[in-house]
Amino acid sequence: MIKLENISKTFVMKGKRKVVADNINITFPSGVSVALLGRNGAGKTSMLNMISGFLSPDSGKITSTGTISWPVGFGGSFHRDLTGAQNVRFVARVYGVDTDDLVDFVADFAELGEHFHLPFRTYSSGMRSRLAFGLSMGVRFDTYLVDEVTSAGDAAFKIKANMVFQERMHNSGAIVISHSTQMLRRLCTAGAVLEHGILTYYNDLNDAIAHHDRNIGPDPDAG
Repeated sequence: MIKLENISKTFVMKGKRKVVADNINITFPSGVSVALLGRNGAGKTSMLNMISGFLSPDSGKITSTGTISWPVGFGGSFHRDLTGAQNVRFVARVYGVDTDDLVDFVADFAELGEHFHLPFRTYSSGMRSRLAFGLSMGVRFDTYLVDEVTSAGDAAFKIKANMVFQERMHNSGAIVISHSTQMLRRLCTAGAVLEHGILTYYNDLNDAIAHHDRNIGPDPDAG
């Protein structure tokens, strides 16, 4: 269970205020995969970052009864001068998991070959994504935070990534952002819609999608 209590967050960009969260009170149930929907710029990624702890709300608090992942595939915290393997070992120690098991899993999953033992700064963007996603899947969490889970790698890698993620969902919940409604229907049963700082939760994903579709319907100012 992840509980948001009186969460507010505002950004100021070029002199304009952007409200991401306006006194949000909502509970994400344990073991449920929830699609986080909202138009571009609504603040979905900022919401995930607040839940993960990477971003602090202006006010309110977020509590959980289980473990929460960092945003799946996020590679911003890797040390650029350490090798991929060394970065994985560091994360294993931080999260208290078996170091050798995690290194073996990520090496096999990411398919980086000899690059796994080269500095992270030498990696291409695709290689960084493979390492980050493999590490995300190698550590077990009660809730995974996902922003476009299959965005990394070629078609074959995306298929493998999707299969592994769905296997994780047998024993965990998730909060998932994706532009693919097909993917959300495959991964999620519930939904939440973020609009103008208001987050509305639906037990039925179809209800959330219908709400989102109304929000992004024909622009009344168009034509």
